[in-house]
Amino acid sequence: MSIPDGLAYLRIALVPVILALILPTDRIDHAFGLAAVFMGIASFTDFLDGYLARRWQITTTLGAFLDSIADKLLVAGALFGLVAVDRAWAWAAFIIVGREIAVAGLRSVAAMDGVVVPPSWWGKAKANVQFLAMFMALLRTASTYGGLYPDQWVMLLAVIVTVMSGYGYFVRFARMLRSDRARA
Repeated sequence: MSIPDGLAYLRIALVPVILALILPTDRIDHAFGLAAVFMGIASFTDFLDGYLARRWQITTTLGAFLDSIADKLLVAGALFGLVAVDRAWAWAAFIIVGREIAVAGLRSVAAMDGVVVPPSWWGKAKANVQFLAMFMALLRTASTYGGLYPDQWVMLLAVIVTVMSGYGYFVRFARMLRSDRARA
């Protein structure tokens, strides 16, 4: 197993740890802080596994699959946990997870036609803003600004970037389909 694949496996393994610390059953005093530490580690592995795979030129289909699954599990798991303890909005979680499912489906359809839909700048920005919003929700401050906590403002930004990213993928996919039809 390569180090980048191992980092994706680590990210997957950290999801239940983060959830166990977030969910309210017998929560210890510093559980949210510990969950934030593990969320930070998991978020960093997302950057590190891709960086190392490209740098060492060991990108594989399995690695890309593991990276994608690990990201989706981390985002969905942390969001569902945060919704359960009222530190994230259910509607925001629905939009974010719904976009993940829709883009995964789009990539599957494209792959059946032999088309690769590469990650976009928006997709990378989306992941970073989502990770930041969840990290901040775990470390929620006591102060609000304009009626919202700072993490809620960042979560709003995460929803906007998520929607823009999804829109970008669907526009690019539609262009690819049109050009394939024009060539046929």
